[in-house]
Amino acid sequence: MRGRAGRSVRVRQPGPGRRAPHARRRTGNYQPGEYSDDTQMAVCIAEVAATGADLREPAALDRIAANFVRWAEDGATDIGVQTQQVMRAVRGHSPDGLAETMRAAAEELHRRTGRSAGNGSLMRTGPVALAYLDDPDALAQAARAVSDLTHHDPLAGDACVIWCEGIRRAVLDGTFDGVRDGVGLLLQAQRDKWAAWLDEAEAQVPHTFPNNGFVVTALQAAWSAIMRTPVPVEDLPNGVFRCDHFRDALYAAVGAGNDTDTVAAIAGAMLGARWGVSGIPLTWQRIVHGWGGHRSADLIRMASLSTGGGSADRVGWPGCDRMESPIRQPLMTAHPDDEGVVLGNLLTDAVDSGVDAVVSLCRVGKKQFEQVPAENQVQVWLVDQPGANANTAYALDQAARMVAAMRDEGHKVLLHCAAGKSRTPAVGARYAMVRMGRTGVDALGEMRELLDEHGYLVNNELRRVVERFA
Repeated sequence: MRGRAGRSVRVRQPGPGRRAPHARRRTGNYQPGEYSDDTQMAVCIAEVAATGADLREPAALDRIAANFVRWAEDGATDIGVQTQQVMRAVRGHSPDGLAETMRAAAEELHRRTGRSAGNGSLMRTGPVALAYLDDPDALAQAARAVSDLTHHDPLAGDACVIWCEGIRRAVLDGTFDGVRDGVGLLLQAQRDKWAAWLDEAEAQVPHTFPNNGFVVTALQAAWSAIMRTPVPVEDLPNGVFRCDHFRDALYAAVGAGNDTDTVAAIAGAMLGARWGVSGIPLTWQRIVHGWGGHRSADLIRMASLSTGGGSADRVGWPGCDRMESPIRQPLMTAHPDDEGVVLGNLLTDAVDSGVDAVVSLCRVGKKQFEQVPAENQVQVWLVDQPGANANTAYALDQAARMVAAMRDEGHKVLLHCAAGKSRTPAVGARYAMVRMGRTGVDALGEMRELLDEHGYLVNNELRRVVERFA
């Protein structure tokens, strides 16, 4: 069920018997994988963060505010009551000074109603953290400034500060410790309350916080889902991975009920920061799309640019039309067990190879495979350097299973990495295990025999992972 994300609720100190009241819910008409207003508003922020702008500056805040207005007028699939009233108040205002006018409208709404601690600024706050990975103080200022555009109550800003610091540390350290540390970035008078609310969340299951239109209970429900969901013990032969925590905790967040997509969006930002894109199921990534015309690759591009101050790397990624191959000869070889799978590299031409689906194991440009429908292009975050991957086994297994899923749909699939020497045969071997029941040793030997003349060179980490699946 769709919730009224960011809706107005009366601000009270949460305690026994004192929760924010329920608001009406409505069902959204969404396609599978289409993101709702939570991510739509996050995109509004990410588009500005991706330029390298300092989100504390008036010009950057004006651009975020203008994106909010544009979204509200031409793309919002849902909009919270509170946010909607603020958007109406600034309708027709020029872009210059729009942020200040929007903040004033949010303050006036709070003055009139006393209700501005909805969950609407928390649900969208994730991209702010990516722009300040090396500066927690600046992050706290930016998180509050972006929150204040629509949510005047300091509780909303507090929640955004705490959550953004949690995301920052999750990206850098791979832990959830930053949420507790985020409390230390608040005013002294607020710290004990928030610490107690986090304690309460860790002690209770997510659906204990059903009135989650209120920012405090929304954060509690998300935090409960994350902290009370166990991280699995990895068991490759039985298909169990540590990063399954991402999926399991999101299911728990959805189970909180009421404004369930918003609780999941809040939790998902933190979980995504902790486990990385390589820990997100490829079947989910493949179908992600929504307002702004963005798909998974576009969201990854904005996130990467945000962490890089708006600049691409030395080879132009992300944002380049095509990535250059490290070798000069294209690879276009049929998988020995399935002629419908073409093993290739960055020089492999989709038209020449006759494929209509691509699974990329390396970075690709925006137009690298422009002849292939976007929904049939899947990019896997898998680095060909031992120790460089957060979820090596999961990413490799997911890639092989995505090839299998596409074949089941009737597609001819190009499986490729940059050179076709290491990641491609490793995933090709795992595909033979999944599809044909081969052992890891036999499947790798088959790949070596097939690709030896092309410089087969599977790194030791990938080789060991493939063998461990057996």
